[in-house]
Amino acid sequence: MTDASITTPGAPSAFPALPNLRDLGGWAGVDGRPVRHRLLYRSTDFRALHDADAADRVARELGLRTVYDLRSAAESGALPDPVWADVTGIHLDVLADAAASVPAHLVAVLTDPSAVIEMNKYLEGGAGITLMSGTYREMITLDSARRSYRRFYEGLLGQDRSPALFHCTTGKDRTGWAAASFLSLMGVSRDDVFTDYLLTNDRLLPALAPIFDEFTAAGGDADGLRDVLGVRAEYLTAAFDEVDRVHGSVEAYFRDGLGIEVSAQRALRARFLAD
Repeated sequence: MTDASITTPGAPSAFPALPNLRDLGGWAGVDGRPVRHRLLYRSTDFRALHDADAADRVARELGLRTVYDLRSAAESGALPDPVWADVTGIHLDVLADAAASVPAHLVAVLTDPSAVIEMNKYLEGGAGITLMSGTYREMITLDSARRSYRRFYEGLLGQDRSPALFHCTTGKDRTGWAAASFLSLMGVSRDDVFTDYLLTNDRLLPALAPIFDEFTAAGGDADGLRDVLGVRAEYLTAAFDEVDRVHGSVEAYFRDGLGIEVSAQRALRARFLAD
């Protein structure tokens, strides 16, 4: 691990196979206190780790003790997380109650870019942007999302061991809201929350260039695909707008939506913010 990966907020991944992996530490939170490093990581799934040795190196160098899988049952079943010694895996199906979910279908493009007919239904005429924004609002209101994020934060409170990592398929939507809500609770500025969120476009999309090439060659819309394989500020804005509409504030979302009381919110800050 480089010094930058320890001291710089949003530093590039130390593992080229996992370009969207990053430590959430370093961002300035309440009273200027930085989020602690090497306690919480966000990532993609682990499909790019082609052997057990590579997976073991990730777990060992990050010191992982808990991995939260935010994918659907179908996604997790098709590509289970690595089995690591002394690492607890916890499956939290955020979008289980969604009638339709673009993020849960991204695996089809990642594994079979020629399957453009199905995916193009989600992309035509800017439909992808509308559907993705709707998914972000659902991550605030769906019962499955509330249950999943509640369990995630209960784990961070001490029910589960740290350091911990959370991920979905591409590490940007279900993972993106987990990171954005966590950093917001820590008191990180909204601008910095968006900066961390939008890093996906710099880190992940270049690694997906072959996917875009194959998708385009098969007749797909590359711009539309970018709307669903990348991130847009309006997606995260949709989630925060839904928080304000339903709960009035991030703190009320944690209290009323997730059941994380004010005292527990303070305990989370005490745990994850440096002195």
